Amino acid sequence: MKNYDRKKSSKKYFQGTINFSNKRDPVIECDKINHIIKLNNSIINFLHGDLVEFEILSRKRKGFYMGNIISLIKREINEYVGIIQINKNFAFTIIDDRRIHSDIFIPNNNIGEAEDGDKVLVKILEWKKQDLSPIGKIKKVLGKPGEHETEIDSIISQNNINLSFPSEVLEYTKSINEKITNEEIKKRRDYRNTLTFTIDPVDAKDFDDALSFKKIDEENYEIGIHIADVSYYVKTGTLLDKEAYDRATSIYLVDRVIPMLPEKLSNKVCSLRPNEEKLTFSTSIIIDKKGNIKEHWFGRTIIKSNHRFSYQEAQEIIETKKNKISKENSLTGQQYTIDNEIVEAILIMDQIAKETRKKREKKGSINFNKKEVYFKLNKEKEPVGVFTKESKDANKLIEEFMLIANKKVAELFSEIKKQKYIYRVHDLPDNEKLKSLKHIIKSFGYTLDLTSSKGISKSLNKLLEQIRGKQEQNLIESLALRSMSKAEYSTNNIGHYGLAFVNYTHFTSPIRRYPDVLVHRLVQDILDKNYGKRDKNLQKKATHCSEQENNAVKAERDSIKFMQIKFMENKIGESFSGIISGVSDWGIYVELEENKCEGMVHVKDIKDDRYYYSSEEASLIGKKNKNKFQLGDSIKVEVKKADLIKKHLDFIII
Repeated sequence: MKNYDRKKSSKKYFQGTINFSNKRDPVIECDKINHIIKLNNSIINFLHGDLVEFEILSRKRKGFYMGNIISLIKREINEYVGIIQINKNFAFTIIDDRRIHSDIFIPNNNIGEAEDGDKVLVKILEWKKQDLSPIGKIKKVLGKPGEHETEIDSIISQNNINLSFPSEVLEYTKSINEKITNEEIKKRRDYRNTLTFTIDPVDAKDFDDALSFKKIDEENYEIGIHIADVSYYVKTGTLLDKEAYDRATSIYLVDRVIPMLPEKLSNKVCSLRPNEEKLTFSTSIIIDKKGNIKEHWFGRTIIKSNHRFSYQEAQEIIETKKNKISKENSLTGQQYTIDNEIVEAILIMDQIAKETRKKREKKGSINFNKKEVYFKLNKEKEPVGVFTKESKDANKLIEEFMLIANKKVAELFSEIKKQKYIYRVHDLPDNEKLKSLKHIIKSFGYTLDLTSSKGISKSLNKLLEQIRGKQEQNLIESLALRSMSKAEYSTNNIGHYGLAFVNYTHFTSPIRRYPDVLVHRLVQDILDKNYGKRDKNLQKKATHCSEQENNAVKAERDSIKFMQIKFMENKIGESFSGIISGVSDWGIYVELEENKCEGMVHVKDIKDDRYYYSSEEASLIGKKNKNKFQLGDSIKVEVKKADLIKKHLDFIII
């Protein structure tokens, strides 16, 4: 690589990230340049994700620039998962991530206890300019490729996730006093004698939020949105606080939860378990049946939950209007009667939630209702069933009241402008992706209005309503979600496009999200009129929490993909109906209707013709017979191969 004398050069320098998604044609991504930047010089010594300094050479043709890398600024990742191949005097690690174009050279003295063919975590030590491959060291042996624990450990290691808590953090946690003193109770608003309950997934152990209900008159109600007061136990600057910040989020893999806080706090002390007194941070609202908020209040509280509902139990109350819970939906497996007062509370709150949801939609809030994939696991954590869950009224009830609390807190931030705050922001969608979505859904008979921001959200909601219950629902919702910008944490409040909120933050899940802990502290600073003490590094913390959230999402998706392939492992030769969910020049992706598992039909396995990829039509087209495989087409496939090591599920067309 050339060394440039900046004093003599008149060129402008930029920073960007190298993207090796296409190994043959890597590009640089730069926020300040809204075009593709192709590389003019060699990409040896650089890896996917590297932050580099570069210059623009000349605009070669419409749509992209040619760029020249000047230097490496930062290598964000230097540890990778791969399979080691050991020779007589050295070894190489072949990296799992297909975007990493180079193997890693391992000298004999850096192999450690790894054996040939093991899956390992390798750390890059150096990469000299003259070397074709970086030099590395085996940091951890993960196990034999394809085995359950090996592959889950690979996902955890590759995403830089800490599985266990340091001993000093656990010792500190042991010292936390669980007893609530009378002195502390006197400082708080007391809701222990107010009807209060939680609604959560049937297998949940960390209950972040509870709702209280009190009738004021026939039209108005006081509803308390009570959130676990994690910031009371996790003090600023302590070992526990630093560990929670580093993790920034709990991670929900298919077969395990990796919590942000030690179990003593996440499942016991902070968790709003029934019939136990708990410290909470609350938003209390006076609201009518039409969802109009008359008053609101913020502050620290104490509650005692009367009942712990699963979503299924609450849903049964909403659907049947009865106070009897069936044996099938009960947490205990027994029938029992619930007080009519709780039944009435749930039914009224459901009515209010539906009204507030309607109001959100009118203002442009986009209501995705994508089905989520879940697995039934046996005692060995092997997947024995795959099913999908759709958000129902009970889920939406909780969601609406959490949205109210988050919105009200953010509005408080926007009113008190004496310090910095953390917001949950969501930018406008990508226009090019929306145009692509509009083109794709046209073949299904749908359309989108892209003339204005409000028109987009209105027509997206109409589209989501039109596809509900149809075969193409999951595909179109996935494509619509991909066209959206990523939500993130920021001190710069640009609003939340997806929810159509001018002000929005995260306040309601501090057991599993560190930004919520920060928000609790910021609210308390306002109540104490103690402004500005958290301004330093607040944006840096927001960025870190966004990055950790992205890592968690990636790990969760990786674990789902692995489990789907594992589930299909014994389905070789079986046939399934599916829908084409993606098309590329190397084949078509097919999502199975029955279980939402996604695999690929390679173009080489389509034998009746030679096919070429048409990006304009998002399809593979036969050169002679003009047969077309298009995004959204129904198709019947047979399972050809399930490769747990490469994470590939291959189909052939029937």
